[in-house]
Amino acid sequence: MVFGQAVIGPPGSGKTTYCNGMSQFLKLIGRKVAVINLDPANDALPFECTVNIEDLIKLSDVMAEHSLGPNGGLVYCMDFLENNIDWLESKLKPLLEDHYLLFDFPGQVELFFLHSNTKNMITRLIKKLDLRLTAVHLIDAHLCCDPGKYVSALLLSLTTMVHLELPHINVLSKIDLIENYGKLAYNLEFYTDVQDLSYLQHHLDQDPRSSKYRKLTKELCDVIEDFGLVNFTTLDIQDKESVGNLVKLIDKSNGYIFASIQDSVVEFSKIAAAPLDWDYFRTAAVQEKYMKDD
Repeated sequence: MVFGQAVIGPPGSGKTTYCNGMSQFLKLIGRKVAVINLDPANDALPFECTVNIEDLIKLSDVMAEHSLGPNGGLVYCMDFLENNIDWLESKLKPLLEDHYLLFDFPGQVELFFLHSNTKNMITRLIKKLDLRLTAVHLIDAHLCCDPGKYVSALLLSLTTMVHLELPHINVLSKIDLIENYGKLAYNLEFYTDVQDLSYLQHHLDQDPRSSKYRKLTKELCDVIEDFGLVNFTTLDIQDKESVGNLVKLIDKSNGYIFASIQDSVVEFSKIAAAPLDWDYFRTAAVQEKYMKDD
């Protein structure tokens, strides 16, 4: 049984920076970490990865040979990887004994809520290699400053959760930069807990571009609230306390914290029922640290 994370999210959300910082943190707490780069467009990695898709296929070669743009080229690369999944399995098998795996996926969001190639690959690896993966979905925190972009991020998070069918944690990354693009209309807790979205309608109506689609926006918000699946945690990858809190959530979602228990119902119950920090105070602490009072 091997544990790990599938790191996904839109371009610029900080996936590569996350993998770099997370791998360093996990090594500091005593885990052997292997980073698997599955982004064929990421040719400037700030760290050494154990497995690199560029050893199999390169996006630049695909674009040149097949006259494809970046998006079409990425879809081709992931289809190619799916058809050659044996290559990836052979690279992962030596790591199964004692490594924690970090999969760095491409930033093309269609791969995670529309196309089936990525889901098929993850499902096969989980079944064949007995992996326990959590999807860590990074969303740039500054999107909360724009109600329209925030609703779009919610829709993306929801569709990705439903499509991938993995233990899933949505993360507002770069929380230390959240107010660089403007003030939030409400407290941070409103955005992390995805509270009553009708309160956003007034702010959306102030933008003439958004007010035109008021009815559509309301229906989309109703869909998000009806599912009731989406919420967020926060992350400053340079703050070890922030990273540590996220690791606790991930370990509980993929079962890592239960791995050392040997048939002890008592110990299992202690961990499963262990008290967590009250979300209000965790959110309030983040807001006090990174957001200015009016």
